[in-house]
Amino acid sequence: MLRHLAPEQDDPAAFPILIFAVTGMGGIGKTALAVEAAHRARAQGWFPGGTLFVDLRGYDDDPVTADQAVLALLNALGVQGQDLPPTAERQYDVYRGLLAERQERMLLILDNASDPSQYVPLLPGSDHHRVLITSRDRSDALPMRLIDLEALDPAESVALVTRALRETDERDERPRREPDALRELANHCGHLPLALQIAAGILRRRRHRDIASLVTAIREAGDPTVVLDNGSPGMDLYGRSLVLRPVLETSYRRLPPDQARLLRLLCLAPSAETGAEAITALVDLELEPVLCLLDELAATHLVSPVRCVDGTAPTMRWRVHDLVRAFGAGVVAGDAGLREEGEVARERVLVFYHRWADAADDRLRWLPGMAEPERFGNRAQALAWFDGERAELVAAAGWAREERFADTAVRLAECLSEYLAWRRFFDDWVIVADIAREAAHRTGDQLGEAIAAGLLGLALREAGMVREAVDTHTRSRDLYQDVGDRPGEALAWNNLGLALQSAGRLEEAIDAHTRARDLHQGVGDRHREASAWNNLGLALQDAARTEEAIDAYTRARDLLQDVGDRHREASAWNNLGTALREAGRVEEAIEAYGKDLEICREFEDWYGVGQTLSNLARAHNAAHRPAEARTCYLQSAAAYTRADAPDKAAYAQSRADSLT
Repeated sequence: MLRHLAPEQDDPAAFPILIFAVTGMGGIGKTALAVEAAHRARAQGWFPGGTLFVDLRGYDDDPVTADQAVLALLNALGVQGQDLPPTAERQYDVYRGLLAERQERMLLILDNASDPSQYVPLLPGSDHHRVLITSRDRSDALPMRLIDLEALDPAESVALVTRALRETDERDERPRREPDALRELANHCGHLPLALQIAAGILRRRRHRDIASLVTAIREAGDPTVVLDNGSPGMDLYGRSLVLRPVLETSYRRLPPDQARLLRLLCLAPSAETGAEAITALVDLELEPVLCLLDELAATHLVSPVRCVDGTAPTMRWRVHDLVRAFGAGVVAGDAGLREEGEVARERVLVFYHRWADAADDRLRWLPGMAEPERFGNRAQALAWFDGERAELVAAAGWAREERFADTAVRLAECLSEYLAWRRFFDDWVIVADIAREAAHRTGDQLGEAIAAGLLGLALREAGMVREAVDTHTRSRDLYQDVGDRPGEALAWNNLGLALQSAGRLEEAIDAHTRARDLHQGVGDRHREASAWNNLGLALQDAARTEEAIDAYTRARDLLQDVGDRHREASAWNNLGTALREAGRVEEAIEAYGKDLEICREFEDWYGVGQTLSNLARAHNAAHRPAEARTCYLQSAAAYTRADAPDKAAYAQSRADSLT
């Protein structure tokens, strides 16, 4: 900020910048920044003529007009009483004339402006002085340098509260004792300086209570503004009340109806950042008018554009500050008509997410001979869409807790399972599957509960919660049996076998996979029969029945080739390679791993690439080829790093180092 006020220009021929505007949402610290910059600039000798400051109160019920402000400015310039011209026109003439006569440069701060009509008449009219405007709104009324303020980062937020407490009492050790609670408090404040100041004031008054008590109160209230404003300590250094909700209310009340509606509904979206397509579903409008409304809201700093990369192309998402979200949700909750409008909007966006998640999931599961999925032409497109929308999809699946949305949200959770497993987002997978299971149980949908329990069991096993996985898959199997769903029962036996194997109950696992294989054969599902053969091989191999495991993997591989499931074929090749290596058939194992590696690279399955290269390294080691083994381990470490599996990468690197 300060560098913008420096009188020297890098290029003396450059057109001087005369007007600067500090913009940002209410409470972001615009006035504090402007005043601090003015003090420092004055100390540098840049404005020997001094500083003129006027608070335009642009967002109050009775904002200061330019005609009123010029009187205050003339008074500061020494024009008072009988010297004051009788008409506004003459007052402006005198004001500009005085500024033009001043040889010493001055800085004019026009604070808290809501409309250009408040400050345009007050501009000096010469290039000698500088003007600094603060506003919640971006304006294109004049050429000016815009300085947009954003919320603090987490470390700065923690430092602000810590400094505020220590300045009052240097013995206050709460920030040191409760770092986690302090970080959570900063998060609840949305890293907004005004909210952080209010929180610090509350903690100063409650000097014998811990930070966690304030965090708990905010968490229980659900809306931070309620707790913070109820405990507001009074005035800031500029004589303004330290209250949060009125700041948000004044910004909201100034919006035209269509912008206000969009903001309210956007506050009900699944998460703080939402893509434009989802917003069109939320507000039930076409894309172009939605984008226009978003641009207008962005100019008020009530939403912020966030540029991200969706696949290879940059896309724009729209973020609502957490405190604005809480405020907007509160506005909706307080009005029956707005509540119904909000529920209908949420239903629209949930249907939108389910439609495209279903299409993307179909693409991930697509095999030759199947119908082409809607929209997504290949796996990369489907994965890119899932990656871009993951936070919103997981949050939307959480709406299954509400009876109105339970059915669609449960189906959405089912659509997410393949993607979350592929990307190894196991925590998200556990969350959405558990919510789906509870929702199906609550609504009496036994088949839906069986499906969701099966997904939950898979996620629990991947997350290392093996005992819980066994119990959940057992429940899934029993539910499928109760409703007489033989294909579902077969799937449940297969999943149960995997969990039993992870629990070390190998004979039970072999029995479960055999039952699954026979049931799949009975209903003619060759694809899932292949999966049962593959998993049976794993259990047999763990039970040291290696030759039987080799036969099972071979049958799985052949079936997967027949149905065209290339990715699962890779898994069968990998498992076959490991069994062949254990049987001492090393060259055959290396050939099998090579087939697996080729397919994993084709699918950009970097975790699978890392796993296969580690197995290939072991095979080369068994064949007394340490150089080849070391190369494979190094490549494995790189692949695991790319797959965000640092522990696996570190192990592969250490194995490579041991072969140096």
